[in-house]
Amino acid sequence: MPTLDADVIVVGAGLAGLVAAAEIADAGRTVLLLDQEGEQNLGGQAFWSFGGLFFVDSPEQRHLGIRDSLDLARRDWMTAAAFDRQEDYWPQRWADAYLEFASGEKREWLHKQGMRWFPAVGWAERGGAGAGSPGNSVPRFHVTWGTGPGVLEPFERRVREHVRSGRISCCFRHRVRGLNITNGVVHGVHGDILESSDVARGETSSRVVINDFSLDAQAVLVTSGGIGGNQALVRRYWPTDRLGPAPAFMVSGVPQHVDGAMQQVVHEAGAHLINPDRMWHYTEGLRNWNPVWSNHGIRILPGPSSLWLDPTGKRLPFPHIPGGSSLDTLQHITTHQYPYTWFLANRAIVKREYALSGSEQNPDLTGKDLRLTLQRAGKAVQAPVQAFLDHGADFVVRDNLRDLVAGMNALIGNTSVDVATVEREVHDRDLQVRNVAGKDPQLAVVRNARNFLSERLVRVAKPAALLDPAHGPLIAVRLNILTRKSLGGLETNLEGQVMGHDGQPMPGLYAAGEVAGFGGGGIHGYRSLEGTFLGGCIFSGRTSGRAITAAAK
Repeated sequence: MPTLDADVIVVGAGLAGLVAAAEIADAGRTVLLLDQEGEQNLGGQAFWSFGGLFFVDSPEQRHLGIRDSLDLARRDWMTAAAFDRQEDYWPQRWADAYLEFASGEKREWLHKQGMRWFPAVGWAERGGAGAGSPGNSVPRFHVTWGTGPGVLEPFERRVREHVRSGRISCCFRHRVRGLNITNGVVHGVHGDILESSDVARGETSSRVVINDFSLDAQAVLVTSGGIGGNQALVRRYWPTDRLGPAPAFMVSGVPQHVDGAMQQVVHEAGAHLINPDRMWHYTEGLRNWNPVWSNHGIRILPGPSSLWLDPTGKRLPFPHIPGGSSLDTLQHITTHQYPYTWFLANRAIVKREYALSGSEQNPDLTGKDLRLTLQRAGKAVQAPVQAFLDHGADFVVRDNLRDLVAGMNALIGNTSVDVATVEREVHDRDLQVRNVAGKDPQLAVVRNARNFLSERLVRVAKPAALLDPAHGPLIAVRLNILTRKSLGGLETNLEGQVMGHDGQPMPGLYAAGEVAGFGGGGIHGYRSLEGTFLGGCIFSGRTSGRAITAAAK
């Protein structure tokens, strides 16, 4: 065995890597934290996130009268995940362990580190197709005060404290090209040192190689993230049997350096990569009018009231409603080979129900500015949303329906949207809002959501006619598929050890975070209940970090 450069090498300085490095250093071990990007990208994709975390039976839920339980959450998770493969052995066990964590010590552990949450609990993936169909039965999406940076803060603080003490050394601009393996034992990594780069976070950095490196340790932990910024790899693994052909055009919800390269390196070294065809891409993607990276996409986080139309103007069939079941609506769109779809709403709906994903699109929450946050309840459309209304390439705003349809067709450069079809869909819907009950199932979902105080006050608009001039103008939004998360990944056991092709752990090698499907090689199965990506990084990073230190004793 060569001389060790540290006790543990962690490859990837995103959320999972920071959590693991902090846990390992807390136990008195030395860590080399490597990342191909510069220090300005510390925290990886978590920095750009909305900061949502999945809790079960939290104080915030109970305060709002939301009755949740581990049994209900487990039923929702397993229904959504739909585990159906032999390879789901470890993912399903990771799911059980994560649910215990999310309903147990997760909130208290994070709270003790200084994390806090917005009191209005969000209802992501609300389903609507039935009790035994995918979706959250109750609101569980807890937005962190400070959004993504607020999630990162306690772990970045712990890592920097260990950097000052000498237990953690950060090696930025180190791109791993291979594993050091002797007699079947992984004991290090080797690769390229890239020239320094001062580009802003998320922007494309230089790939000029100035040197090489080889480093050794007792264990290697891979936390290098997913593949969402590498559309070639997304298309390679795209499940055409389930979703039809991949769309010709997709916007990218993550920077280009989220390329899956390290995952491929580990796979080629003998690791078992499972469920790569399970992906989490959004159907409500917008071209960012103020992009940071190439093809930068932003997601609308929609309430349930907008009409969802196909390219001709026909309403998507229920249960394909905004915020319902992302994968199922994605499947409907891609198997029908729609190049885009439309939201049709009015200003009242957009004001109440449209939020945008990302820390940079929510300066009030990200900046922990209570005054700005309270303005969400005011009369004005949120400033980031208004900026898209003013500058976004996918928005059409008009005072009447015929002009709106004309604007939609002008935007796409043809006459695909049929004005008579749109008029019929809107009038049929508007006739149903005159009574407190009716036969429109989407409106039933809206009315049901408003039974929760947080939904009624800050999230879901009161049912009203779309064509009511008092709620205008009318707004149409062209929606693109947005690449985001990898649900599959490197197979790991419950200690985070990477499994080889022979079904046995690869000695010395661990993985956590998105590169490992957030745990086990696919903790979510086919679908996420949301708020579980950051949580999965935290849980798998903590689990693997603690397992590594326990194994070294």
